[in-house]
Amino acid sequence: MRKSLVLAALATLLAGGTALAEPTFNRIATFQVPLNLPAERDAKKKTVAEIISANEAGTLLAYTDAEQKAIGLIDIITANAPKPAGFIPVGGEPTSVVILGERAFAVVVSSGDNFKEPAGHLATIDLKTKQVVAKCELGGQPDSIALSKDKGKLAIVIENERDEKLNKGDLPQLPGGNLTLIGIKDGQADCDTKQVVDLTGIAAVEPSDPEPEFVDVNQDGLAVVTLQENNHLAVVDTKTGKLVAHFSAGTVDLKGIDKTRDGEIKPVEELKGVRREPDAVRWLDNDRFVTANEGDWKGGSRGFTILRKDGTVEFDAGNMVDHIAIRLGHYPERRSAAKGSEPEGIEVGTYNGERLFFVGLERASLVLVFKDEGPGKAPRYLQALPGGIAPEGLLAIPQRNLFVSASEADLGEKDGPRSAVTIYERSEAPAAYPTIVSADVDGVPLGWGALSGLAAHPDLPGRLFSVTDSAYTPSRILEIDATRKPARIIGAITVTKDGKPASYDLEGIATRPGGGFWLASEGAPERKEKPTQNLLLRASAKGEIEEEIALPEAFAAKAINQGYEGVAVTGTGQDETVWIAVQREWKDDPKGKVKILSYKPFTKSWGILHYPLTAPTAGAWMGLSELTYLGDDTFAVIERDNQFGAKAVKTLATFSVKGLTPAPFGASEIPTVEKKLLRDLTPELMKLGGYGLDKVEGLAVDKAGDLFVVTDNDGVDDSSGETQFFAFGKLAK
Repeated sequence: MRKSLVLAALATLLAGGTALAEPTFNRIATFQVPLNLPAERDAKKKTVAEIISANEAGTLLAYTDAEQKAIGLIDIITANAPKPAGFIPVGGEPTSVVILGERAFAVVVSSGDNFKEPAGHLATIDLKTKQVVAKCELGGQPDSIALSKDKGKLAIVIENERDEKLNKGDLPQLPGGNLTLIGIKDGQADCDTKQVVDLTGIAAVEPSDPEPEFVDVNQDGLAVVTLQENNHLAVVDTKTGKLVAHFSAGTVDLKGIDKTRDGEIKPVEELKGVRREPDAVRWLDNDRFVTANEGDWKGGSRGFTILRKDGTVEFDAGNMVDHIAIRLGHYPERRSAAKGSEPEGIEVGTYNGERLFFVGLERASLVLVFKDEGPGKAPRYLQALPGGIAPEGLLAIPQRNLFVSASEADLGEKDGPRSAVTIYERSEAPAAYPTIVSADVDGVPLGWGALSGLAAHPDLPGRLFSVTDSAYTPSRILEIDATRKPARIIGAITVTKDGKPASYDLEGIATRPGGGFWLASEGAPERKEKPTQNLLLRASAKGEIEEEIALPEAFAAKAINQGYEGVAVTGTGQDETVWIAVQREWKDDPKGKVKILSYKPFTKSWGILHYPLTAPTAGAWMGLSELTYLGDDTFAVIERDNQFGAKAVKTLATFSVKGLTPAPFGASEIPTVEKKLLRDLTPELMKLGGYGLDKVEGLAVDKAGDLFVVTDNDGVDDSSGETQFFAFGKLAK
């Protein structure tokens, strides 16, 4: 009954209903962590933002950056305009931090990868001078720190983590960890009061080697500690240092999940007896706490659990977390055989009398918001928040109606997004995310992601088709109801060839005048293993491939890996022409010009026009990502670079082919179209408060003349998983 109520509320929310009238969180700013690096440090080097804390006023943030071996500070006095506020080296890899008055207390690993002799210290930082003013040696490798509510004690988890390369990561690997308590006197850490709480011998799983992971302290001074690999929980009285309770985190049977990495999101499988192996934990009140069951050794139940301090399980999320991620296009299919979305972070905050808790999904790059309905009642799902990649630290700042997430992934070395701190504000405004979701089909959510092209239904306003690229297999054509908000993916057609599911790298789709589709599959002819060619595909309305059309061999030899991206159709019968946008310059193209190919099915003849690209900035490339026909010999394209943020180029442009005759293959003179700016999309992307998505890949104008644009989330691989679906209204004349 509890789960049915939660799912009913979820269905109402995703349907765009108004049953849940609570205030919502919306992203208002994203702070790029490299901005905090001092001038003498290479801003291209990897950074991270992991655990994050705030001062009492909620105007200053402190985050751990283990890669840079420092604590970073962010000024959020103006929450929607965060500013660098300091960078403090701490002599090792910080793993957690809390703020008390004008002091920050950070726990730091100083032994590096020395697993046999782990070492670390507690660093006291003066926030005015931005200097480390004191250290306490901890005698082991710390991982989490919490401040007691009376501000009289620090509770520190000493994990002494295992070497995952030794004996395939099997336990035991001594020394084991513990909980260390340090008193605070006059706002300073009193090292002489250090008390070590022994946690050996209590877990059924490897009792000689406890690996505590996270700690939180309630109003009564009780610390709850997760022993992740041991699948155990301990409750310690921080006033006396005594262990008052301990119990197994237990197991769960999971149904309706995807446990197979095969390119398909199919939540129809099950796992039995999965150890929860909780990571983060937070008290909901003095008697109950909630855990994020990420798993790390032999478990991970893909959800969260609410338990009482005596070990009684009040609620378990089951498959709920993965199902939400699937509906929102954030499910990491490549982690299906591991731990799915991997809930890792937990935070709790009371906003205007409402107790909310937040669940951070490391692999799905989402933060889920729930309302605690009280003891014995199921929590209520409220919304999902997009942000950076791999949210690690979560922070509630209810005194300012703010929430913050810190994302540890930095993909700068791959020319991807950098680590970031994302700020959200709670207000009466409706939730801005998600902008597109999927419906349930046969009782399970329809999996999706990597929307790489759009096409309008020939007859129905607000009805669109999309394709998924090679992030998934087999290929599919998705049907979208764009009359709803958020837009709804209502069905999927599997692409088949000779009666069997087929896999292509679909980047473009257009509806055929006589029914069915034209599909554009991007080739990778320069790939060393299993090179592929660019293909124009004629498909039936059921997704059956009726014809594969390849380029002439001599011409195909000029192609590079960035090939077909968009497809459009003009004319009917003998006059039907298929137009294809090529992403980047091929070997025979002049610099700054890419091909618009034409193909006449009746005569099987090809032609070429050139499109003039905007010059990219240094180190970037520019290309086309979509092509759609507007009528009257006029087309629209997406022209974009591969950059992120406010300085990136993401535009819609139009061009006319009236009076132009595509040149035949091999011609020395190729006509160049004249482009006109239709819409600059970069400001639209930056209004969303994120890091500025790079892959704008879908464009369509429906039967009623309404303009739609969608981004590609790369199948949640090296991406935040965020998809933005824009409904811009009537196309400007």
